[in-house]
Amino acid sequence: MVSPEPKICASCGREFEWRKKWAKNWDEVKYCSDACRRQKVRPVDNDLEAVILELLDQRAGGATICPSEAARTVGTRHDMPEEGWRELMEPARRAARRLVAADLVDITQKGSVVDPSTAKGPIRIRRR
Repeated sequence: MVSPEPKICASCGREFEWRKKWAKNWDEVKYCSDACRRQKVRPVDNDLEAVILELLDQRAGGATICPSEAARTVGTRHDMPEEGWRELMEPARRAARRLVAADLVDITQKGSVVDPSTAKGPIRIRRR
């Protein structure tokens, strides 16, 4: 049997493969793990996506932003403590991966586009 095409997790934006346990309901599967299913996409996650696009719109074509810029902006808008934006760093990276899945942005490292599902370390985000 040929496995169905991989999917993109609705929460973390990473690609995940078909598993035998999902054979009966693969069409309904939206999350790669129990953790992502519990987390889902919160309003702050939607804010991060919107802020990433806003920041990129303010830049010249081809310019990039760091996920920390979006985290700091959203942290300020949500009246978080001064260093509270740090807890938004992984949600900002997830938001960037979801935007890649929507064909709106690319994630780069050292100027080269990378696979968002496997990228480790510092990343930059740019308009596609």
